[in-house]
Amino acid sequence: MIETKLREYENFHIVLWLLKDACWLMEWKIEGIFMIVPTILAAFHITWLGRNNPANLLHNLAISSWICGNAVWMIGEFFFDDSFRPFAKVFFGIGFVFLGAYYFGVLPKEKRAR
Repeated sequence: MIETKLREYENFHIVLWLLKDACWLMEWKIEGIFMIVPTILAAFHITWLGRNNPANLLHNLAISSWICGNAVWMIGEFFFDDSFRPFAKVFFGIGFVFLGAYYFGVLPKEKRAR
């Protein structure tokens, strides 16, 4: 039951993310900026809910980092002549670090323990 609710929440989060990106694509600045808040809050909340499982934690941290980078990039495109892209790359890089930590650190240890 709880797992089903979490899955529904994660699916709703995808809707938020797609709405934010659709606003970006359509160049709806106010709506896009507005959609950053619920999208990032949901990402961090899902990350918090999955904190007890290393796979969920690290994947959700990567997703949260990706969305933050995505939001920074969007703000830069909307208001700062795309000058925020280097800052967005930092968030994307952090996301890859989280994934690397899982796939090259946690997962091999879990496989050896089995």
